[in-house]
Amino acid sequence: MSRFVDRVTIHVAAGNGGHGCSSVHREKFKPLGGPDGGNGGNGGSVRLVVDPQVHTLLDFHFRPHAKASNGRPGMGDNRDGATGDDLVLAVPDGTVVLDGNGTILADLVGEGTTFEAAQGGRGGLGNASLASKARKAPGFALLGEEGQHRDLVLELKSVADVGLVGFPSAGKSSLVSVLSAAKPKIADYPFTTLAPNLGVVQSAGDVFTIADVPGLIPGASTGRGLGLEFLRHLERCAVLAHVVDCATLEPGRDPISDIDALEAELAAYRPALDADHGLGDLAERPRVVILNKIDVPDAAELADLVEPELVQRGWPVFRISAVTHQGLRELTNALARMVADYREAHPKPAARRTVIRPKAIDEAQFSVEPDPSIPGGFIVRGTRPERWIAQTQFDNDEAVGYLADRLNRLGVEDELTRLGAEPGASVTIGDMTFDWEPSTPMGEDVPITGRGTDVRLDRSERIGAAERKQARRLRRGLVDDDDSDE
Repeated sequence: MSRFVDRVTIHVAAGNGGHGCSSVHREKFKPLGGPDGGNGGNGGSVRLVVDPQVHTLLDFHFRPHAKASNGRPGMGDNRDGATGDDLVLAVPDGTVVLDGNGTILADLVGEGTTFEAAQGGRGGLGNASLASKARKAPGFALLGEEGQHRDLVLELKSVADVGLVGFPSAGKSSLVSVLSAAKPKIADYPFTTLAPNLGVVQSAGDVFTIADVPGLIPGASTGRGLGLEFLRHLERCAVLAHVVDCATLEPGRDPISDIDALEAELAAYRPALDADHGLGDLAERPRVVILNKIDVPDAAELADLVEPELVQRGWPVFRISAVTHQGLRELTNALARMVADYREAHPKPAARRTVIRPKAIDEAQFSVEPDPSIPGGFIVRGTRPERWIAQTQFDNDEAVGYLADRLNRLGVEDELTRLGAEPGASVTIGDMTFDWEPSTPMGEDVPITGRGTDVRLDRSERIGAAERKQARRLRRGLVDDDDSDE
């Protein structure tokens, strides 16, 4: 049995970038013929694309995890790794993408509309791309970046021109079935409709869509019944139609009180798409009132009593019978005119173009602030420093020296000096904490040493990695002085 799902949480993970290759060209009679390590391939991205053949989010309900393929590592002989394949997820028209905090990230309307849910990681550079005047044969390569991981909420807001609202068993599903080719479930008990039904209506050459929303009750805007789950499907509707059951036998109910109760719920509900689409509150949309089931004699008499009061409110009133098809032609023509007028007054916004705004040359690309957990320590924040940390092989001294040169060139060391950092101060960048030691001046050639080494880091007075780690543990109170002496 098919199910309608209009809200899911998905976990998307882009592919990781492949690692660069550290290789040296070897040929007979030509020892150390130069670096020839290729670059790693970029990881695949996860993209959401609107597909008109998809009508529900059911697939994501059963398979909420999605991961793109990783990039392949680089190889010798200047061979770059293959790029990971993008993962394309088909979503229905009208899907809204939100982050974990409820902020709208994208509103996917229209076939082919695309949103990049997770960006693939960059591939690492091989040592052939890292060769320079200072490092003619680098003995290291850069690691590939990790792909983006995100938790996203997908909400489906039906794309319909006319939304039918009313109490349960008011005849909304029956009306949709006679106005269009849709075949919703119809029964004589409340809440038969558990999911919105969409139908296409043709009238004198005009075509518009109509949505049957599950029955609303007082308190729907606060979560009672099914209202809060499906009020979102009215957000895009240009016209709202009250379907009133004039043949109800429930005590304390009449057409006027039913309409007033639903109007209060529509006024209390705040659509999330107002800012982007300018549709306004639901209470401000054009209205029609449909007095249904007038084929019943008592219902026809009740319609005669309430129609004058509804007309005084300025709403068009139509008396119909979904069973005998009485009044359907007049209703269809009127809805088509109202939809056409609304479309003319609210043209569709132009497609948004991707705008690329380069950063200013003098714009700061990092920030340095005191570390609140380590006295005398500092935290460096910024996209580029954190990315460089993730790309570095810390078991390779030459790679660490290259990282120090990059940070120095960016101005991190100058900023640390300006803030009063002392040699040996703890500096945290991303997930890595190390003891800061000012490097040699920039612009000097790196002395040629063994591959994977850096003479600037190979000094007898330099504290070893194990000693620096133990000192950090002491400062943070993770071990006692007595334990460190052992």
